Amino acid sequence: MAPARAEADHAIAMHGEPELAKGFTHLPYADPAARRGGRIIFGLQGTFDSLNPLVVLGVAPDAVPRYVQQSLLFRSADEPFTAYGLLASRVELDEARTRLAFEIDPRARFSDGTPVTSEDVAFTFEMLKSKGKPFHRASLARVTGVETPSPSRIVFQLGDGSNRELPLVIGAMPIFAKHATDADRFGETSFKPALGSGPYRVEEVKPGEMIRLKRRSDFWAEDHPLSRGLYNADEIRYDFYRDANALFEAFKAGLYDVRPEGDPTRWMTGYDIPPVKDGRIKRVSLHFDAPKGMTGFVFNSRRPEFADIRVREALGMLFDFEWVNRNLFHGVYRRAGSFFSDSDLSALGVPADQREKALLAPFPGAVRDDILDGRWQPAATDGSGRDRRQARAALDLLEAAGYRIRDGRLVNATSGKPFAFEIMVTNRPQERLALNYASALKRLGVTVSVRLIDDVQYWRRLSAFDFDMIQWTWPASASPGNEQIGRWGSASAERRGALNYAGVRSPAVDAVLQALLAARSREDFVASVRALDRLLLSGFYVVPLYYLPETWLALSRDTLMPARQPRYFISNETLSRAAPPAGN
Repeated sequence: MAPARAEADHAIAMHGEPELAKGFTHLPYADPAARRGGRIIFGLQGTFDSLNPLVVLGVAPDAVPRYVQQSLLFRSADEPFTAYGLLASRVELDEARTRLAFEIDPRARFSDGTPVTSEDVAFTFEMLKSKGKPFHRASLARVTGVETPSPSRIVFQLGDGSNRELPLVIGAMPIFAKHATDADRFGETSFKPALGSGPYRVEEVKPGEMIRLKRRSDFWAEDHPLSRGLYNADEIRYDFYRDANALFEAFKAGLYDVRPEGDPTRWMTGYDIPPVKDGRIKRVSLHFDAPKGMTGFVFNSRRPEFADIRVREALGMLFDFEWVNRNLFHGVYRRAGSFFSDSDLSALGVPADQREKALLAPFPGAVRDDILDGRWQPAATDGSGRDRRQARAALDLLEAAGYRIRDGRLVNATSGKPFAFEIMVTNRPQERLALNYASALKRLGVTVSVRLIDDVQYWRRLSAFDFDMIQWTWPASASPGNEQIGRWGSASAERRGALNYAGVRSPAVDAVLQALLAARSREDFVASVRALDRLLLSGFYVVPLYYLPETWLALSRDTLMPARQPRYFISNETLSRAAPPAGN
């Protein structure tokens, strides 16, 4: 069966056409002349008890799927959402996106020399669909058929084509070797690395402490256009540190090479140290065109305390961003007021157009009038830390929801039960902010405890939705898609391991999510994302916090970046090491 008018056979773009023509020599942000050799060490906070981040159980870094395994397609960091053929030498996709076929590159080999075949792809698909994380289970379940007419060809039937991102999700699966993978035990935690076809192999693992990868000399795609200028280091190491202070001290001591910095206080004052002054550490600020996601205190709306939207809105009004930003963060943050800030996908300050209104029409009242017409803004204070006007407005909402202040405590007017909850945090910066917020809430009689727990316990409780409130960041890409279902879809609200931490259950959100995935034009896509933004803002599922307009990165002197950076997100694969001094 030949497809009807097919898209480009070397790549898939979510919207529009791939920017790179067939036959391109390398990615625009990669430097094919970058030096090969040396070692790059990444430092991470926390620990790990598995090497497989694709299943619900365990805490695992991305080292194996990023550097050891490969996928059929490789996503470019220079386009909103375009993926080019990697393991696949050819891709066929009909215009309706109901049928997808891949031809596997005959050169592709796993590290044991075994060819990558369509059977490996089909095996991976079935394993992720049945035992992977909720994202893969939900997305891949929409495939209606899989055929392997030959060892080099696989065909997927995609139903009615309404999930237009599904071909890209399939193309992004890290491919497992069928002959070397125990499917029955795939869902368990394991320190046994997957057999991959990628540029590195796992050389050493110290559970919870370190992972060391070594570049393969027999990598099949060494001269592939998607490899040129990437994977330059001979060795990559992930080192783990228990807390943020230990992680930073290790960087200052030169124990690892790459440090993304998200703490404004540390960025502004913590780098006034000799290694920076003498050039052993360099700092860069990078700008990317991707939307800035949402960081916020997340209400677990499954809890009865947070079931009432008026309560959630009222508590959100008591976060004093102006005071916090000035006194704790040197004024560098911007206030978050959208799940897609700094982009045309944001609904903040933008009246809904006719496309959005048509999407929302079947759900009257799901979006507040002031959010629909673009008048709403996050609550702003006078910056004093004791804004009585905001406190009065919040108390009015709480009283409307059935609460009263008695003897200095906020209580349920009927039962007399005090309003109390816990904020669960996993590091000291989160703890500091949570304590500040708890202090603000205490002035209105709300009792808040802040609990700092270790990394493994935190992730286990998070996976089971066993918390009242957390601080969380949902990053945003330039092409939101299936991941939004895991974050906000009703089916994800009780699915263990899903990212719907707020417990959103909304027919309107579910409908808009489907419209987002089915959008064919850029205009329809933007309208559906903005409609989703308005629905989430209207639900007051989070206390919006802040975002940084730039990405901060600190590097060791000998860790080099290419001159040209990607447009949408950072690519660690392009890093390289400077040549050692003569005589070393």
